[in-house]
Amino acid sequence: MRVRTWWVVALMTFTIATRLPALVHPDTIDDESVYSVVANEIVNGGRPYEHAIERKPPLLFWTYAAVFAVAGPYNWLALHAVAVVWVLLTMAGLFVIGRGVFDPAAGAIAALLYAVFQAWGTAKNLAFNGEVLMNLPIVWAYALVFMPSTSRMRPSLVVAGGLFGVAFLLKQPAAIAAVPAGLYLLLPAYGESRGYRGVDRVAQALQFTAGFVVALGAAAWVLWSQGILADAYYWTITDHTVPHVFLARAVEHSAAFMVAALPLFLPLLAWPLLTQAWRQRRAEWMTVLGWTAASAVGAAAGGRFYPHYYIQLVPPLAVLAAGLYRQSGASSATSWPWWLRRRTLGSMLVIASVVFFTIHRVGLLRVAPPSEAGRYVMEHSSFEQRLFVWGQAPKVYLDARRRPASRYIATFPLTGYIFGSPLDVDTTSRILPGAWANLETDFAAHPPAFIVDTEVAVGAHYPMAAFPYLAQLVGGRFRLVATFADAAVYQRVE
Repeated sequence: MRVRTWWVVALMTFTIATRLPALVHPDTIDDESVYSVVANEIVNGGRPYEHAIERKPPLLFWTYAAVFAVAGPYNWLALHAVAVVWVLLTMAGLFVIGRGVFDPAAGAIAALLYAVFQAWGTAKNLAFNGEVLMNLPIVWAYALVFMPSTSRMRPSLVVAGGLFGVAFLLKQPAAIAAVPAGLYLLLPAYGESRGYRGVDRVAQALQFTAGFVVALGAAAWVLWSQGILADAYYWTITDHTVPHVFLARAVEHSAAFMVAALPLFLPLLAWPLLTQAWRQRRAEWMTVLGWTAASAVGAAAGGRFYPHYYIQLVPPLAVLAAGLYRQSGASSATSWPWWLRRRTLGSMLVIASVVFFTIHRVGLLRVAPPSEAGRYVMEHSSFEQRLFVWGQAPKVYLDARRRPASRYIATFPLTGYIFGSPLDVDTTSRILPGAWANLETDFAAHPPAFIVDTEVAVGAHYPMAAFPYLAQLVGGRFRLVATFADAAVYQRVE
């Protein structure tokens, strides 16, 4: 017990230490900016999809709003501290999976692999993003599904299904990860290992499904009671077509992930040894493989292949690898390839940790400071005055500490912008019908005191002059008061 407790303390210390670049970073990281703008609107009495539009499910915004409601609206230390705790809880779930399927050693290895490779490769992966958020309920759902039990009725499966529903409400690809877990309950090998009949397996699958449906139903009721159910459905489900697949980025980032997280993939190269390690866990083996495949589909579904999309692959790969690495100290492992042995694995983990820490620290030091345009607005406006930012730059709202004058905190619905750009294509046909009328309505309800134009670079795809309503409004009601390298600031003429 003393050794086990020390191991847990050491692993927690390691995880916190490797996230220090995020904990000491005095600003948002990557997507945290847009999520924080939506969350602050919620804290101020607004509603997602109505007063601030972003395309993620509602529970992500509610989670951010809960942090800011307790710690303050611009408390980045609190946000990043919650992110670290979230990672630690996910590691605890991986430990439970490994211990339940194999032994505590497998659980500890799976947790360690997640600690090392969750924030692989780039400082942006330290962000409290949707993949990090959804991994926690997904991992604990699998921990409950795999939990040893011979009882024909397993109420914990209702909780597991509910956790998958929670994961989906944090990030959409989580729904795909639920499929292998549901199929696991129907596998004959699952029934054979626990003494279940076919009718028992069907009943348990129904329990699991009921938990998922109840979680989604509860969220739908909350959204309906707020009058935003239809808007939430549109922005989280309907508005997710794939207008362009970034194939070059897919190859580049997939290869980078495989190299950066090499210890997760090396067991796959020793397939006979890996299958041998899992031979007595056939149902779990098939399910974790399915979980891996589902996560790969989720990472590729948007066609954009951002580095943080690969974070959802780390938990199933960590569980798969842990099933083999747990045997790396056994006498039989002396016949293994050198690149699978304990000393090699330890060296690779140390090197990866040092390299990632360096990349994270340097990457965050190079992050641009708060925008000059945002600081200008903060210094020349009062708290109750509103701001409108033209372009894909919602962070300006945070830098200015001002609320948005429009629901379009990023202007992609007004321009047809394709996420993953730059693309040299005309996106006029993708402009959301009615978006410009909504913008007029928003401005009538709370006129912007300032407009910040971030589309000022030479060759910008969406200059304000190309949009008649905005060009006329700025030309007649606003005056240019400040120009910076990346933005122009216009103040309303009273």
